[in-house]
Amino acid sequence: MISKRIAGGVLIAGTAAAILGCAPGTEQPAAQAIRASQAQATTVTQATHTTQEQARAAAQAGAAMASGHPSESLKLLIQKALPNVPGKTFTSAIVTLPPDARAMPHRHGDAFVYAYVLKGTVRSRLGGEPMRTYHQGENWTEQPGAHHVATENASNKKPAELLVVFVSTTGDPLKVDDPHK
Repeated sequence: MISKRIAGGVLIAGTAAAILGCAPGTEQPAAQAIRASQAQATTVTQATHTTQEQARAAAQAGAAMASGHPSESLKLLIQKALPNVPGKTFTSAIVTLPPDARAMPHRHGDAFVYAYVLKGTVRSRLGGEPMRTYHQGENWTEQPGAHHVATENASNKKPAELLVVFVSTTGDPLKVDDPHK
């Protein structure tokens, strides 16, 4: 049953990518250049995202220590430029939230995001919406530009894990934390 839900979520993300790529007037000159050198773009994108994710993880760890709560960690599973959607990259990752973990408020740029709870219970709140609780086997999507105000492990004893799928603009960071105030 879980594998059917994961497959359904990946299908949703793929469909969204296809829709994004089919919208008239979405191809830009930069996207044409990416298509011409797709193999290089994929390699550069993977290296850029990996470096950005490592820097972000270090910054989050520091912020989490300052707030007294642990933060999430992200492990990339796959990252590929979409061959039929120039300028877009498909990324899947496992996000682990240790007990009592809280992510910094953040955005995912213009990425379409799909999240599926693999383990545990996660509370999430997008800007303008109420806090919602998601249990193992449940999922949600985030529209491009959404402000993710809260993401937290509902348990202070057990870890939680998410499968997260991003359809993002090639080269853009997957997550940008809000500036500290």
